[in-house]
Parts: sequence; C-alpha cells; structure tokens
Amino acid sequence: MSFNDNVQLDPSQVQDRRGMGRGVKVGGGIGGGLILLIAALLGVNPQLLEGLAGAGQEPQSQGTAPACQTGADADARVDCRITGTVNSLNAFWPAYLQQYNVQYPQPETVIFEQGVSTGCGTASSAVGPFYCPTDTTAYFDPGFFQELVDRFGSSGGPLAQEYVVAHEFGHHIQNVLGNLDQAQQDPQGPESGAVRVELQADCYAGLWAKHASTQPGPDGQPFLEPLTQQDLNDALSAASAVGDDRIQEAATGRVSPEAWTHGSSEQRQRWFYKGYETGDINQCDTFSAPTL
Repeated sequence: MSFNDNVQLDPSQVQDRRGMGRGVKVGGGIGGGLILLIAALLGVNPQLLEGLAGAGQEPQSQGTAPACQTGADADARVDCRITGTVNSLNAFWPAYLQQYNVQYPQPETVIFEQGVSTGCGTASSAVGPFYCPTDTTAYFDPGFFQELVDRFGSSGGPLAQEYVVAHEFGHHIQNVLGNLDQAQQDPQGPESGAVRVELQADCYAGLWAKHASTQPGPDGQPFLEPLTQQDLNDALSAASAVGDDRIQEAATGRVSPEAWTHGSSEQRQRWFYKGYETGDINQCDTFSAPTL
C-alpha cells in the first residue's frame, strides 16, 4: 500500500530515539527460551516487559525524523513509512470513532533501536513492536521489519509493515474502549482473553486498511493509494508469519495451543481480512465470537 508521493507527513507525531537506547539483552529477567518466543510475536503484553527491567527509568532524549516530509519519503524509507502510517492512523481513528461518540486521545509513537525505556519498563529490540498502555505509546524498532522477512517468512512489502503499525494502534483503541485488560485476566490458551485481544487488534488493522486510501489527511489528500491484491497478500503473509502455531513449530517442532497468546496463523489472517472486508468495528468483536 504505497503512499501518495506529494502528501505531506507530520514527523512531529513520531519521536526518534535511535542511538539513545539502553535495553537489556535477551535472557535477562525471564528464561531465554520464553523471551525468544515472545520476541517472535507482535504486541507483547506490557507486564512481560516489566520482567526485563524495572520501570521508572529516567526520560531519554528524543527528536523527530526531519527527513520524513512526503509520501515519497515514506515509500523510500522504513522509518518514514512508520511515520506516514502513524499519520494515517491518527487521521483515520478520530473520524471513525466520532460516529460512536468516542474521543480518540492521540497516542505517542517512538522509533528506537537496541533498547528503550518505557512506562512499562526497559525493553530490548528482541521484544519486537509493542504498545505500552501505561504511557499510551507504541514502540517500533525498524530492524524488526527485516526480521519479519528473514526469520519469520513474511513476504515483506509496504502493507506488511503498515499492518504491524496498525496492529499496535489497535491495542491503543482497545485501551480507549476498555478491552485491553482482558489479555491479563486470561493470558494463555486458544480461546483466552489474550488471543481475543490480539485477534481484535488484527481486525482493527484490517479496518484501517479498508479506509486508509479514502480517509483524507490534513491537506485533504489521502495518505495512501488504493490497496492492490499484492498489498493484501503481503499483509496476510505478515499476519500468518506471527501466528502462535507457526512460531511454536519453528521453535520447538510442535504446536501447543494451551500456550497460545496471539492466535494461529489462520486466525490472524482471517480476523485481519474480516476487518478489511467489512470496514465495520462491530464485526471485530472477538470477545463475543463463539469460535475464533
């Protein structure tokens, strides 16, 4: 899903903390095997980050990415694609939620490398992209997107990367609507609250993708061009790559549904596509769905 070349980006919506990280190495705090599994998944539960290091770190210095000015920049650079996708999400969700009389508090977004201090503790890049509800901030290390291809078998492509950003913003929407805590109340299993939370975030990402090419930005021009079938295939490939069953089989040679926290590859694809196909947030109610 490419950006319109001349659309203006707002880099002030994204903090750039690269070169300033102080994360911890994989294996600190939680057993290394579990951390490696967590690292393979999107949307790590914030409480897991607390095990890596204590909260309450002093604030890091930060800046913005001044090179990210136009949609052409977003097509050329991963950090600018994150910025452009954040801009699109921040244009889409307030307008969409307004019809339900729900206010959209804009979340913060941070780009980092190696490690970062957050309201949920200090995290290394190994945890992948995540949303911290304590500071209502989504965190992204651009290096993850190459890992998604090299280690987890995603086909790559712009919408594969944009899907990851939209998924984390889906957790912010859940936080706004009061659903995010269900992941902690029922943290594991094929029908668990954690899986339902993650699949709903996938559905919300698909919902955004449905409307992204028509939702105008501040200058009246949509950020993104119309979605192609290849774009859709890329997003579905990314959703499949981070399914619990696929990750478990690659890591251990077997599938253990009782340990699922995000859902199977098929489920993640199906719920993303449901959001995309319907464009209706009411169709993303994974908590009432009799089967996932």
